[in-house]
Amino acid sequence: MAKERICLITNDVETTSILNHKLKDETGEYVLRQGMPRLLDLYDQYGVKATFFYTGHIARLFPEVVRMAYDRGHEVGSHGLTHETSQAFDVLTPQQQLEHLKTSKSILEDIVGDQVVSFRAPAARVDKGFAQILQEAGFLVDSSVCPQRLDMMFSFGVAKKLHWITAPRRAYFTRADNIFRKGTSGVLEVPVSAWGFPYIGTFMRLAPGLNRLTRRVLYCETLCNGRQFVFLTHPNEFIDEPRDSEPIQRRSSNPIAYWMGDVLRHKLKVKNLGEKALPIYGRELAFFQRKGFEFITCKELYHRKTM
Repeated sequence: MAKERICLITNDVETTSILNHKLKDETGEYVLRQGMPRLLDLYDQYGVKATFFYTGHIARLFPEVVRMAYDRGHEVGSHGLTHETSQAFDVLTPQQQLEHLKTSKSILEDIVGDQVVSFRAPAARVDKGFAQILQEAGFLVDSSVCPQRLDMMFSFGVAKKLHWITAPRRAYFTRADNIFRKGTSGVLEVPVSAWGFPYIGTFMRLAPGLNRLTRRVLYCETLCNGRQFVFLTHPNEFIDEPRDSEPIQRRSSNPIAYWMGDVLRHKLKVKNLGEKALPIYGRELAFFQRKGFEFITCKELYHRKTM
């Protein structure tokens, strides 16, 4: 019996300036005027229905950046309130996590007039008990876990991300007390695809050839067990903004974390930024179209799993 072929295209929408390695409100303007229109047109070209996860910060600054995706049939999800590393969900108290979730959900629902049920944590930083907080806030789907992704040492929150090594690879309902394990909670985890290397926009731009190899391996896995493809990218990867003269922002006092998470990561992430990333991304989408994959949203996958 043929395995289902499902692809979830997910997009994290925030004010991060990749080129300048910092959060900038001005970057949100470029996302609104360049990144989102370019992505939405590309998705129309390939028949993609996607999920967009927005921080509350960019939604407040530019409500139209939310409406423009919703009005074209895409799902609106939450990406928390802010992408500030000091406000990461794995360092907030449970009560703070709940407040952030409820506030971000309310901001987005007020803009689109529809229920928001899907979530992804900024920098994919969550702790074990996070599923219970998500349920309390009214979320049904999380997409913050990236099983067997091994580049985590280049990011912040690496200690909690070690749970990714043994996390399930296919979409699963989590345990209430452990988001990294299968259970009977009401939260569906939709893991971001990886096979050692992550299947994400950054890696696609950095090493297109190696990314295609990763995709081929993942495709063979899907043919065997029906695992969903979940690709992660950002509209700010497709903008052309000017570089400022300020030094790279230091987000950690630890010299190793600063070198790995700030200096080296920044050098890698700036390759193929802006409009030149579009044809690279188009080739990825064309693969799924050619192979007969169905593009669905996180919310749609949840409904299929609960039918």
